[in-house]
Amino acid sequence: MTGTDRPPPPPSPGHAPPESVSWRSLAVPAYGPTVLVSIGQGAILPLVALSARDLGASVTVAALVVALAGLGQLIGDLPAGALAARIGEQRALIGACVLDALALLGAFLAQSLVLLALAVLVTGLAGAVFSLARQAYLTEAVPVRMRARALSTLGGTFRIGLFIGPFIGAGLVTAFSIQAGYGFAAVMSLSAAVLTAFLPDITRQSRADRAASGVAHRTVWSVLAEHRRVLLTLGLGVLVIAAARSTRQSIIPLWAESQGLDAATTSIIYGVSAGVDMLLFYPGGAIMDRFGRVFVAVPSMVVLGLGFVLLPLTSTAVGIGAVACLMGLGNGISAGIVMTLGADASPAGHRSQFLGGWRLCADLGNASGPLLIGAVSLVAPLAVATVVMGGLTILGSGWLARWVPAYAAGPHARLRRRTGRRRPGP
Repeated sequence: MTGTDRPPPPPSPGHAPPESVSWRSLAVPAYGPTVLVSIGQGAILPLVALSARDLGASVTVAALVVALAGLGQLIGDLPAGALAARIGEQRALIGACVLDALALLGAFLAQSLVLLALAVLVTGLAGAVFSLARQAYLTEAVPVRMRARALSTLGGTFRIGLFIGPFIGAGLVTAFSIQAGYGFAAVMSLSAAVLTAFLPDITRQSRADRAASGVAHRTVWSVLAEHRRVLLTLGLGVLVIAAARSTRQSIIPLWAESQGLDAATTSIIYGVSAGVDMLLFYPGGAIMDRFGRVFVAVPSMVVLGLGFVLLPLTSTAVGIGAVACLMGLGNGISAGIVMTLGADASPAGHRSQFLGGWRLCADLGNASGPLLIGAVSLVAPLAVATVVMGGLTILGSGWLARWVPAYAAGPHARLRRRTGRRRPGP
């Protein structure tokens, strides 16, 4: 039997999540801290560049300071996996929230650009730990039959928080100062830490079962090396998903500005698109659980790709708004797809280590999408860059059609078992 057709090893006893769990039991432990943290993040997202400018940064330097949060996430992904595996998901969540609150306090007190930049970088590190631990926490807590809905709802609650946060931040800045936004975000992170600490650990039993079954602790690198095939195949598809999503966030305002739309009109277009995005996270999860992950992964990328291709054909607010809503549809229906595919592919007993590498794939995509648009725009019009991104996204949908059924759990996994088809090994 070759390395490409051997079946995956059977799960060790006690590694599977419980088969019966209620949404009510998950609501506060799983989603409460996420809502609090995401509202705080939403409140400061528009403020970081303004704070940097107030401290004397040029526009370019201010943009670099904003980008440090993403860099922090990239740096923190693999260490986050090691930390969560070593101390447990709940403790990692508490530590991440406390670290985030301290970093935000630093931003609140920052009187120099260097201190502000360091604080933003640390919020990215904390975000990497929080995101990974939250994903691993839910993966352990829910059965496979409702995994996609649970993780899509997690993605949806995060988006709702990011939507609400800027309005709260705007009110605080108007009433007090920019620093008030950082203070509010710090309070939200501390509240999330306290909430997590006082809630029952719904993954404690699965960790106890792993310990009882004698599963040895492994390093992140050894786990990633063993499962390198899934990272180089399905992980590449996830990189394309993340790149398309992050590019969508920047390309719509850029295109609207290039067509002469004012900032207010652009904001309305973006807000309506975000509203469409937020409404569709649960239906997307339900489709994944009922029919299979591929029925969301592939269509969502096709829709996003078409949006990129159609955008250069628009020149009015109505046309741009229609395409933005189409892209919001594609993005919204795929909420949670990256986390769900990562949970499906993660090895029982070593989820956190694997998910560190998985989230690194996604965060590389988040960074590379806008960079690709910038690079192509240096030598060609913005319309060409947009179409190039659309073509890559549609090609990526084909790649996902090939590899999602090979690794994903859910209905298609059951079909493979009935027909005797084997999932590729690492």
